[in-house]
Amino acid sequence: MKIYKVGGCVRDKLLGIDAKDQDYVVVGATVQQMLDLGYKPVGKEFPVFLHPKTHEEYALARTERKISKGYQGFTFFCEPEVTLEQDLSRRDLTINAIAETDDGLLVDPYNGEQDIANRLLRHVSDAFIEDPVRILRVARFSARYHHLGFSIADETKLMMSQMVANGEVDALVMERVWNEISLALTEPNPQIFFDVLYKCGALAILLPEVQALFGVPQTEKWHPEIDTGIHTMMVLQQARRLVENLSKEEQISICFAALVHDLGKALTPKEEWPSHKMHERKGVPIVKKLCNRLKVSKQQKELALLVTEYHLYIHRIDELKASTMINFFNSVDAFRRSKRFQLFLIACEADSRGRLGYEDIEPIQLPHCRAYYKAAQSVSIQDIIAQGHQGPAVKTELDNQRIEAIKLVQKEIKG
Repeated sequence: MKIYKVGGCVRDKLLGIDAKDQDYVVVGATVQQMLDLGYKPVGKEFPVFLHPKTHEEYALARTERKISKGYQGFTFFCEPEVTLEQDLSRRDLTINAIAETDDGLLVDPYNGEQDIANRLLRHVSDAFIEDPVRILRVARFSARYHHLGFSIADETKLMMSQMVANGEVDALVMERVWNEISLALTEPNPQIFFDVLYKCGALAILLPEVQALFGVPQTEKWHPEIDTGIHTMMVLQQARRLVENLSKEEQISICFAALVHDLGKALTPKEEWPSHKMHERKGVPIVKKLCNRLKVSKQQKELALLVTEYHLYIHRIDELKASTMINFFNSVDAFRRSKRFQLFLIACEADSRGRLGYEDIEPIQLPHCRAYYKAAQSVSIQDIIAQGHQGPAVKTELDNQRIEAIKLVQKEIKG
């Protein structure tokens, strides 16, 4: 039995990045031997075990054979005679197909170390073409390492396009697609993930709603970048910049909302271009359908729908009457769900910054909106009840006093 560190932990060490997890491959062992040593089995499709003390993952060396379309269409062979090189050959990218012995020596049969030096994402073998999830993984690694100068090898790009043309991507289940998308949304440059899918043709199959935005023009005065697809990618990039200190779940929610907020613009008739009247309302059913198809969480769906329907309210906040503002705050449930409202505002800020020349400009509407909201929020419902108001009258009086509080702030802002 021989044990090697493998995959991401070896790759990240070579990149000078601290690896969060250590993964191991075990060569020359049987399932029974692993059990006898106290390892706990966790693998459903093939033998993976947790170390009895460290709880790190140890997988038996394996080979695989394609038997049907899709990422589930494989049969696995895990026996002691499977070599380390055979195990590494089934991996997706050369940078992930490097092993390390316990004394620090590298086993690199597919030149992954050289590809790391050259900042290249290259498939290990023709077996790459058998698993459509690998298209998503390459796109995600592109999003992760874009800032380090990584690019995809031309032969790998060609193979990805061939896989799309052969219908492999059609076999992906949406839960697996969403898992990769959600991971990509937390990478340093998530827009690169969708750019890679766009260029190989997979975006049109997996997210046709987003694909439809490319080539749709917007008014140049407000959108110097013009193209709605480009704007969407810029908004996503800005969203990722703004969520750095938030939880992973919040990062995903905001970045997903940024991705889908303008889907309604794809429905605008060409004769109305570059204007997009009512695009926010038109987008709501599209976003709802997409969320249901991807099976995103309730929180992610709620925020995506709010940003889609109401993002223009923030951009036009100083133009609104105080009464309209209160109706808006009530519609998004801002007073009862203050935390979600703050996430909403971040997504709207990303929308404003996601325009050519506006990337480093904080929209003045944001501090104004927060001032209006703070003033309205300061009105005490307990004071209203103490004044003798009861039943529906409490809500009416609460709204009235909030309107007056906002009017005071409007006067201050307008000078």
